[in-house]
Amino acid sequence: MSRTVEITILKAENLQVNKRFIRGNAFVTVQTDACSDVSTTKVDSEGGSYPSWNEKVIINVPLHASFIIVEVKCKTSSTGSNSVGMAKIPVSDFIGGYVPENQVHFLSYRLWDSKCRRNGVINVSVRVKVSEHSCSNSMSLPVKGVPVAGNGLTGVVTGIPAVWLNYQ
Repeated sequence: MSRTVEITILKAENLQVNKRFIRGNAFVTVQTDACSDVSTTKVDSEGGSYPSWNEKVIINVPLHASFIIVEVKCKTSSTGSNSVGMAKIPVSDFIGGYVPENQVHFLSYRLWDSKCRRNGVINVSVRVKVSEHSCSNSMSLPVKGVPVAGNGLTGVVTGIPAVWLNYQ
């Protein structure tokens, strides 16, 4: 099982290779730590160290995935592409807790190069697509809440539990 996640790669800032600002040809790859499928954006050949893509990438995130890995690369004529920097986006940043489904989250992450040095920032928006469950009357309605424990039931727990405090 997996969730469908829509990631919009917005832009990056302050990108460098070997302590020199890049001149262009940057693109982004997106994948999860639990799956080898890779999605790629188009190349921004004009943005230099501040490329902009504003490109939507739809990926399936398995339920056991912990991170979405976003890597900025730069096309080169000799080797194909060089890694500029990478960010691991925790799935918990936009799934779970009291985060409603279908809500857009604007997030920024520090990029790290292969030598574990800071190398710019990537700005993304993330939205978990609403899951739909079919009802007995053939209608599909979005369901929000916390899934019931893995005992085969298909119900959903909703609401926030009350906490009683005894002040004496």
